[in-house]
Amino acid sequence: MELTDNALKVLKRRYLLKDECGKVIETPEQMFRRVANYVASADLMYHERTDSGQEFYNVMANLEFLPNSPTLMNAGTKIQQLAACFVLPVKDSLEDIFETLKTAALIHQSGGGTGFSFSRLRPAGDIVGTTGGIASGPVSFMGVFDAATGAVRQGGRRRGANMGILRVDHPDIIEFITTKRQPGALTNFNLSVAVTDRFMEAVEKGESYELINPRTGKVTASKEAMKVFDLMVESAWSCGEPGILFIDRMNRDNPTPGIGMIEATNPCGEQPLLAYEACNLGSINLNKMVTNGRIDYDKLGRIIDIAIRFLDNVIDLEEFGLDKITRMVKGNRKIGLGVMGFADMLIRLGIPYNSTGAIKVAEEVMGFIDQRAVQASEEIAKRRGVFKNFIGSTYDRSNGARVRNATLVTIAPTGTISIIAGCSSGIEPIYAVSYIKTVMEGEKLTFTDSYFEYIAKREGFYSAELMVRIAAVGSVSGMLEVPDPIQKLFVTSHDMEYEWHIRLQAAFQKYVLNAVSKTINFKYDASKEEVSGAFKLAYDLGCKGITVYRDHSRNEQVLECNYCTAESGSF
Repeated sequence: MELTDNALKVLKRRYLLKDECGKVIETPEQMFRRVANYVASADLMYHERTDSGQEFYNVMANLEFLPNSPTLMNAGTKIQQLAACFVLPVKDSLEDIFETLKTAALIHQSGGGTGFSFSRLRPAGDIVGTTGGIASGPVSFMGVFDAATGAVRQGGRRRGANMGILRVDHPDIIEFITTKRQPGALTNFNLSVAVTDRFMEAVEKGESYELINPRTGKVTASKEAMKVFDLMVESAWSCGEPGILFIDRMNRDNPTPGIGMIEATNPCGEQPLLAYEACNLGSINLNKMVTNGRIDYDKLGRIIDIAIRFLDNVIDLEEFGLDKITRMVKGNRKIGLGVMGFADMLIRLGIPYNSTGAIKVAEEVMGFIDQRAVQASEEIAKRRGVFKNFIGSTYDRSNGARVRNATLVTIAPTGTISIIAGCSSGIEPIYAVSYIKTVMEGEKLTFTDSYFEYIAKREGFYSAELMVRIAAVGSVSGMLEVPDPIQKLFVTSHDMEYEWHIRLQAAFQKYVLNAVSKTINFKYDASKEEVSGAFKLAYDLGCKGITVYRDHSRNEQVLECNYCTAESGSF
């Protein structure tokens, strides 16, 4: 196996099984075999005898495909919670709020992340009919959820992760937008505003929009949309939050509208889910799909077929401990196949990330993955049947695909599995040619792009002194020793204008029914007008959400070098 030192550190710290004394008792090969054999055992439920176990092992051991972290951690163990993404409802009663909190704690303990919409909670200052008291509002209850998450350390292997969402028309939206400007506030949450089309139209036209009390359904006030939008921009510029979810766009692509409306996503925003839904994800390493300077679509197609079968099998094996989640998961059978190593693929193809060529590759690759995933799901459905809630779904029409899974593709951040695979994360550009990443509750790992070193030696401009200087600044931009075409090829996240980040995200979104996790990185001296432009461009180009991060706008950051730092967008 081609495991890097960093991959081995992550595996030993977080993924490999340990005994009661904390001693590692499993090798990486044994982990992949444990996961592969367990996931393949689902075939027996359908009286199918195949060589799935060996196929599943091969694609993982070759680092061509990896499932989400809970599957790697838990498959074949006593803990059979294998999904990464959950959405739980937060209803407007104290009993329901704390019942949801209990469920969230159990999910965190088993390695999952949770998303919540707090939009149904009555605003601060509203009346509490049962006691005659005054409601404290959604943000105060988010503090309770945040404290509980901090107390549950996901089996000591993963930090608890939440997404907190509030609709833009909730009366407490101003408090929500500004709450994370306070140091130490809601540290276990990512925050996003659920923005409506009506709001964006009001921003464009300079109009006001209405705030609505969710308890009564009545209008409580009106706000100038542009002022609220500017406040979101200012907060995102100041501390990276909140992000934006274009909630109406998400619901237009909701495959089962008869079952419910989408109100929230998982912690990194790429997986819109109904209440009590869960989704297991997996990612293909695109760096492994390049052969002799070209994309090997035959190989990619084979990996997609195996990955879809793998992810569908997981649904039959995972256990949640809550009947409501089990019914929703088995009813819709949502999976999310995505990619990692996209930036590495572009480099191996000789295509700069910030180019029309990269956009073309993104559309071609994701279009192929989407089409092949549908075909693979249809093949499984022929043997095992369509998902239970198929009738009444958007697929339920004369020309609709008879698929096994209500959703198939998602672009996740792949924060740690990309370290295991030794590739760039998700669809992000390379952060730097050399940088430090903080993982696993404070451990710092150093990364240097091995392909850059290879090219530098091949082209004759490598030197130890050059590598030291690159490590100090992260980027090779402007370095005279590095040929101009190489500088352009190894463009980093801070070397390019924000428009390229968003155009690449939008290119993938065209072929992703769910959503796309992507951080739009800005330099420290970026203006608020640039952040505003990014928000508007993401909406105009059809993205389902956007997260921005301005360098040094937080005290603690995941990625760092001496010159530039950034938030990874991943827990």
